[in-house]
Amino acid sequence: MSRLLAAILLFELAAPAQEARAIIEEVQKRSRASSERYEGTLKVINARGKVTEKRWRYDRLGSHGNSKAVLRFTAPAEVNGVALLIVNHPRRSSDQWMWTPALQRERRIALQDRRTRFFGTDFSFEDLEERDVDQYDYRLQAEEPLAGVACWRIEARPKETKISQYDRSLLWVRKDHYVYWRIENYSRGSLLRRVTYSDLENVQGIWTARTIEMADLRQGSRTLLRLEKLEYNLPLKDDAFTLQALRVE
Repeated sequence: MSRLLAAILLFELAAPAQEARAIIEEVQKRSRASSERYEGTLKVINARGKVTEKRWRYDRLGSHGNSKAVLRFTAPAEVNGVALLIVNHPRRSSDQWMWTPALQRERRIALQDRRTRFFGTDFSFEDLEERDVDQYDYRLQAEEPLAGVACWRIEARPKETKISQYDRSLLWVRKDHYVYWRIENYSRGSLLRRVTYSDLENVQGIWTARTIEMADLRQGSRTLLRLEKLEYNLPLKDDAFTLQALRVE
């Protein structure tokens, strides 16, 4: 094989990865905010169709890859006050601690426990991390419409430094606003969870899906999360994102 032919083949192999990464970088750029706050209403629907409702408040401070977040349940009474502190890092998995008022203690969530469901919802602990562009390798698979919207379909595989229950994900990114429209998470060829985004709205210049559905394909259950009272770029304080603050409220 000539050097010229080898170079052409190498370029053809690299181009889809470079284009895919550029798309994800644009997704991250357009969603950038110094902080975020919302009140979440969750409807958890089990495999038998039984519906239970929960509420949490979510605060986040910092940019992608270097942010901190606190998620605290406010209802129903049996989970009120249960909170999760997430410290996101570039290029590796987050650190997480959960506070349980009934036990009056916090515990660190071990990496091997990140695949478990978070307090009866269909979100695993890992699903509550932020996806940072540097944690994955990407490849553009196709241009594919989804729910009548033009999208790119991109494959993402975690790098060695990113410990994950998923060995690959498929990402559908809307071409018009560069936002995720669906994410499918796989392990060993099986689809484990599907995230579907809807009710897109421009909030303070950031296009945001106000409704997120997390479906657990193994359990046959799903959780609908509605983002209410959503605000970006609030003057939040760094000391509200510590273990001490987790215990106080």
